[in-house]
Amino acid sequence: MRNGIDLRKLRFLPESVTLPLKRDGLDPLPAMMDAQAAEPVKKLADLFGKGVWLVSGYEESREVLAGPAEVWSNDLGQFVSQEGRSDEEQIGGLGMTDPPLHTQLRRYLTPEFTMRRLARLQPGIETIVSQRLDAMEAAGRDGRAVDMVEEFAFAVPFDVICDLLGLPVDDRARFLELGVARFDLTGGGAGAFGAAAHTREFLINAVREQRGNPGDGLIGALLTEHGDELDDVTLGGIADGVFLGGYETSASMLALGAYLIATTPKAGEMLRSEDAEQVNKVVEELLRHLCVVQLAFLRFARTDVEIGGVLIKEGDAVGVSLLAANRDPVLGEDLGDFDPDRDPTRHLAFGWGMHRCVGAELARMELRTALRMLAERFPDLAMAADISDLEFRKLSAVYGVEALPVLTHGGRVAAPA
Repeated sequence: MRNGIDLRKLRFLPESVTLPLKRDGLDPLPAMMDAQAAEPVKKLADLFGKGVWLVSGYEESREVLAGPAEVWSNDLGQFVSQEGRSDEEQIGGLGMTDPPLHTQLRRYLTPEFTMRRLARLQPGIETIVSQRLDAMEAAGRDGRAVDMVEEFAFAVPFDVICDLLGLPVDDRARFLELGVARFDLTGGGAGAFGAAAHTREFLINAVREQRGNPGDGLIGALLTEHGDELDDVTLGGIADGVFLGGYETSASMLALGAYLIATTPKAGEMLRSEDAEQVNKVVEELLRHLCVVQLAFLRFARTDVEIGGVLIKEGDAVGVSLLAANRDPVLGEDLGDFDPDRDPTRHLAFGWGMHRCVGAELARMELRTALRMLAERFPDLAMAADISDLEFRKLSAVYGVEALPVLTHGGRVAAPA
């Protein structure tokens, strides 16, 4: 679309559309929940001549996310200018494609995320977690505060996703640098899309290097099984989508999950119970309550469509607040509270419909393993700072905390030497 929106020129997001990207600590802003109660389908703005809508009600959200491809498009590339973009800068990925391309790409990935395939990753995940816990143990010696984000939450999923993709250990430090700004929307579309181009370029080069000698990770498996069908750019884009969905989301869940475990004794007890059902309940409630993915991928109306009694015009963009939907009273009582003993709900933390996260079961496995081992190793884990002193990310597509100081063995922070 030659005359589409050039997001590289969008230096800031209009204030009216930032509501679903803001929180009060771990919670949606009161204005968000007020909007859900009064207008579960709410128009936020007119941007570039099209309406921008926010859907926050649970039933309305599922209706949008499960809507057929004849009515809804996820293809952001149709609405955003691609003129002058290199292959690495092209907008795409599983979450931003429509059938039949989406169906084809998902067909390549689905066999790699079956429970049988994922079970082979379990020993490696446990090894990675154990190594990071050892590092935390050393860093927290003598009552010193440890930054959970740096020492554990980001390190574990990064190594897991690199192992999954089959990236050489020597290349990972550079890849980590490139991925840091991927979800930051404080600069509008410019920064995030620039960072995306860099990570995609890195992964396209990784594909090129493995094409003649496939590794034993996901990239190598796809080259072996579908190398004749997939060019380097397409396969690099698939790998980028896996990274996009599996790194920062899990990292933020581990950090914020650790905060709730440290401040909710019942959660730690359940994780240490050696009862798989109890561990699962804690993880599912964390996913529902925290829901670090702020918005589902934008959907664009292909035709006029009514959602919750509200008319969405052809070409309008719709964002679904997964966090708000997960706290809709239709799902139960007191959903603003973190209750690890709550029976699992049909939450939308992984989305819904055809674009539901393909790696959802890997994320669950990773969270169950990492949080269980964390609670077992450090049963007296405590916060070294109040929540009011924590710095949370501003206007990030994936919500998180910049640092999370903890005490591995409880007590108080040791005085400086």
